[in-house]
Amino acid sequence: MLKDGESTMDAAPAFVTSQEDVPPHATTADQPLVYRTRLPVRIWHWINALTIFVMLMSGATIFNAHPRLYWGKFGANYERAWFAIGHRGQEGYLYLSGVEIPTTGFLGWTENSTKAFPPLLTIPNYYSLAEGRQWHFFFAWVLVISTVLFVIYAIFSRHLSRDLALTREERKPAHLWHDIKEHARLHFPTGEAAKAYNPLQKIAYLGVIFVLIPLVILTGMTMSPNLNAAFPWLLDLFGGRQSARSIHFLCAAGFLGFILVHLMMVVLAGPFNELRSIITGWYRLPARKDEK
Repeated sequence: MLKDGESTMDAAPAFVTSQEDVPPHATTADQPLVYRTRLPVRIWHWINALTIFVMLMSGATIFNAHPRLYWGKFGANYERAWFAIGHRGQEGYLYLSGVEIPTTGFLGWTENSTKAFPPLLTIPNYYSLAEGRQWHFFFAWVLVISTVLFVIYAIFSRHLSRDLALTREERKPAHLWHDIKEHARLHFPTGEAAKAYNPLQKIAYLGVIFVLIPLVILTGMTMSPNLNAAFPWLLDLFGGRQSARSIHFLCAAGFLGFILVHLMMVVLAGPFNELRSIITGWYRLPARKDEK
């Protein structure tokens, strides 16, 4: 899933105010509007947002059928799981590699459900493995097709090489460490620097496009007995169907973590301006410190 932050300034319209026209001591409201996020990027962003949310919630329904994860080829109720969500009577718990965390009222046991994930977090909002799978598989195809089309666009439009690839300077450890410290202090790019992705954004988006999405697709294929017959090498690649299921779940957790950080950054950077950029493409450059 991409956050609005595109450096797609091939040719700004003639009526856009230039940075040199901004008066001294300008406020953010005096800053120029620039066309920052192209239409294909905006379309993919919203398709991807919908797709990932539906897949996470329908995946929670599928997980409820057997809320335990294993490493290796086999896994059953009496096998040793590395991750599990369950309940003992009216006490819910989450088990993670020897550590048990109480989750009563949220996971494992609530007033309305004794499933691992409550109805509020699942699609459909009642337990139906068949319907959960239908939702999940349909949007899995949406994810595959939209990602393939977006990558083709990103390559041929040079969006990938121009906007997402890290420059030689950005790959330096000192530069990355400086960017990490700036984010920790909630110091975000301003002025002309706000037109482009910063290094941490680039790493996050490239990780989603070229690591998380391929992994979640391949591990999903590995869990299908029908696809195992066509692609038996997938079982060897991931070390068995249960290992593939565990990796699939971890990828889902990675997507959830990305979404939470993404939304937090949008709120901290200015939600109205960020939403305008990803809906209309237009973005008002934040004023530099020396202009406020």
